[in-house]
Order: sequence, then C-alpha cells, then structure tokens
Amino acid sequence: MRVPLLDVRRQNQPLEDELAAAFARVLHSGQFILGQEVEQFESAAAAVAGARFGIGVSSGTDAILVALLALGVGPGDEVICPSFTFFATAGCVSRVGAVPVFADSCPDCFNLDPAGIESRISPRTRAIIPVHLFGQPADLDEILAVARRHGLAVVEDAAQSFGAAYRGRPVGAIGDIGTVSFFPTKNLGALGDAGLVVTNDPSLAEKARRLRNHGMHPKYFHSVVGGNFRLDALQAALLAVKLPHLPQYTAQRQRHAAEYTRALAGIAEGPALAIVTPQSHPDRTHIVNQYSIRVRRGPAWRHAESPRDALRRRLAERGIASEIYYPLPLHAQECFRTLGPHPSLPVAEACAAELLSLPVFPEMTAAESALVAAEIRQYASEANG
Repeated sequence: MRVPLLDVRRQNQPLEDELAAAFARVLHSGQFILGQEVEQFESAAAAVAGARFGIGVSSGTDAILVALLALGVGPGDEVICPSFTFFATAGCVSRVGAVPVFADSCPDCFNLDPAGIESRISPRTRAIIPVHLFGQPADLDEILAVARRHGLAVVEDAAQSFGAAYRGRPVGAIGDIGTVSFFPTKNLGALGDAGLVVTNDPSLAEKARRLRNHGMHPKYFHSVVGGNFRLDALQAALLAVKLPHLPQYTAQRQRHAAEYTRALAGIAEGPALAIVTPQSHPDRTHIVNQYSIRVRRGPAWRHAESPRDALRRRLAERGIASEIYYPLPLHAQECFRTLGPHPSLPVAEACAAELLSLPVFPEMTAAESALVAAEIRQYASEANG
C-alpha cells in the first residue's frame, strides 16, 4: 500500500458537481475579478476567523505583504518573526524594505517563543509576526503583552491555522491584523492560490482593500502605491463550496493525529533514537495542518545519516510519503546572511534537524495511518535493538 503525503483529489472529487456549478456560475456572470462572489466569501471566511473584516487576496504570501503595508512597515523598520517557519513570513518583511529579526521557537509547540522576543526589540522594531505553525496557535497572550509594552503591532500569520482557536477565540484577528492562506495543501484549500487578510480595525481593513488593487480609490485615483493582490472570483466561488466542510476536514485531521499519538506513544526513548509526538496545548484548538514528530538522535546512533533522514528514507522505500518542514531555519538561509551574525537559535536549529511530518490529510484511511505508525514503530525497534 502506498500512502501519499496529501491527495487533494480525494477531497475535491466528491464535491465535483458543486464545484462545477460554481465554475459555471462565475463563467456565466462575466465577473472574474472581485465582485459578489468575493464579497460573499470574504464575509463567511471572516466569521470563521472571528473578524469584522475579511479582504480576499491573491495568496497567503500576498496577505502578509498587504498586512505589513497597511501597517506602514517599510525601510528602516524591523519586524520580529520566528526563524523556524515558511519563507514567506520573513520574505515579505524584506520585500517592504524592512529587516526581519529572527527569534527562537518553543520546544513543545514549535511556535515563536515569547521569552525570546523582548531581547530582540530595538528602537526600530515596528511589529511582531507570530506564526501559528502546523495548525496550533502561538502563545498570543504573552506575545500581545510584550507588544503592548513596547507599542508594537502584532500580525498573526495564520496561513496554516484557519479555524484554530486560542483560549476559545478564533485566531487571525486577536492581534492587530492577520493573514490566511488557501493554498491547496491547507485545511481549506483552493484550486490554486488564494489568501485572506482579516482584522477588526476598520482603518486597516480599508487600507488593505486599497492596497490589493494598486492603492486605487476611486477608480484611477491612487493615494498609496499598492499592487495587484486581488482574489479571483472563481477561487472565491470554489472556496465557498468547500468552506462549510471545514469543520469535518478538521475533525478528520484531528482523529488521524490522535491515532498516530496513541500508536506511537509506546515507543520508549532508546539508546539510538527517540520518537517524540507533537504536543497540543489544552487551551488551544490544534487543527493539525501538519503532524510533525521529532526523531532525536541518541548516544548510540552511529550512522552519518541522521535518524530523521534515515526514517524518511525507510518510509519512502515502503511507499510512504513524508516531508521535512523546514530543513533550514530562516536565519541560516543564504538570502538573509547579509543581515549579519545572528544569535544562537538552538530550538529552531533542532526542529530543522529533527522534525518529520507524516501524512494527515482528512481523507486518508485508518489502514493508511496504521501502516505509517507500524513502520515507524518497527524502525525505532530495529534502531534501538
């Protein structure tokens, strides 16, 4: 049996008739950019994020870019963000002319560690971007407390966590402004690129609307320099078909995660390696965009290849897909080396060396998840003797 990391066909094909009807509706309307389809989806998606305003944009990356521009972040500014995350977070900081300042991660949930933020603040710091990584919210109370003490904006990067909650509140609009990705691999996936900016601040919402359309309002009059960050009507219509199914998709992911955790819990730390399952904070709703185990090297491991990489190769040989999110922290990326020496970020570096993400898409079968867990247990047993 082969187990893919993700199979979007299993999710989209049961909705084929509804998706085709949505396509036909947009086709016949002749309204392909913004318009009613986008407005209706924005309202429904904003409600999921607990936000008064939702602004549909062309991708999750462009959502971060628009959020930073709406806050006025630009040249000479600094923005604190985690080093262990997807590139877009820091990449957008650089694209607006600001400098990303990297902080370390929490060893339990892999999110931005609030304890490491304050030492990274300087007179040029304008904002903090906590990323709700892998589907679990970051510690927003602590992060917001630091931000308020220093007068900083908080941009929630909820690209992987649309529908997650922090202490009963949906993530995205708890801070000043938030961003969402609907890339096809996300818990709510478009049939292409799409994103959303969310906020409870009417001024920021209005700025974001202008910025996504070349800074234009009214037509052909430009008060600011924006870009072409508009959400296509077709993607909005297709996402609207899938949005009501999001709770079901999330519940299925959570069930697979619980099955993995139960199946792998009995693996004791051995002399060669240890398998550590991800931790979910009890005050946070983890929607499991990724299920990432830590494969730690023990003193008896004698191979040049790391135990994580050896496990990934072993799974691939048996037809089981996995992925490394992310193999190199952002502070070590070539494009950021010109920023100068960085402080030691040991948790981010350990995560990059040890984490392996397993298949956890909603439509995978119990037999598939059981096979993945069984192969990992066998691997650990053989390695530890």
